[in-house]
Formats: sequence, structure tokens, C-alpha cells
Amino acid sequence: MPQNPSLKPSASPTASPDRLLVVVTSLPNIEAAKALAHTLIEEKMAACVQLMDGIQSVYRWEGKVCEEHEVLLSAKTLASKWLEISSFIQQQHPYDLPEVLAFSPEQYSRQYCEWVQAEVNSKP
Repeated sequence: MPQNPSLKPSASPTASPDRLLVVVTSLPNIEAAKALAHTLIEEKMAACVQLMDGIQSVYRWEGKVCEEHEVLLSAKTLASKWLEISSFIQQQHPYDLPEVLAFSPEQYSRQYCEWVQAEVNSKP
């Protein structure tokens, strides 16, 4: 996938900074996924990162249909960390054009959100 330096994460103007956010990306193997997961936790960009190995991705790239084995990474963080975490993933990701998506759950337990807030807002 070609490198595109003009790709910059966009912020949602309506997102509350303390709102829970789930950031998703896919990586080529478990080693790359674990390395990224550990850095996201160590640098306090995420409170929890889950890895799901064994997914199959089918996509079109440069006019050709591709099929790859990948690892799905799901990081739990806050909306206030979106620009930081998305920029970091794009810079550190082994793909030229990584998938970096974020979802805000409509509902979640207050206690879980408070734990995520405490984790990502504490000093590294």
C-alpha cells in the first residue's frame, strides 16, 4: 500500500473528551500486534488492548483482489486520546495505509469508563 503523508486523523467536534472510544486496526502478524499493544499500554494511550488472531481480510489494492491473514487490534481509550493514538498507530504501523477506525459505544458501565479514564490520564 502506498505511503500517503497527507493522511491525518480527523477529530470529531461533538465527541466528549471523557467518552469511551474503541480504536481498531489490523496488523500482519501477532508479533507486530503485541508490540503495538504493549506500547499503547506503556505510553498510556490505551487502558486495555485486545488482539484477535486468525482473521482473514479480503480487499482490493492497486486493482488486484488480495486476501491476507491478519490480527485485529482493539484498544480501549478516551475520545481525548484520538488524535494522539491514531497518529501514533499511523506512524508505527508496518502498512503504508493502515486501517485506523474509532467507535464510541452508546452504552457502557460507568465503572469501566472510570477505570479507562484513570489509566490513560495517569502519568507514564
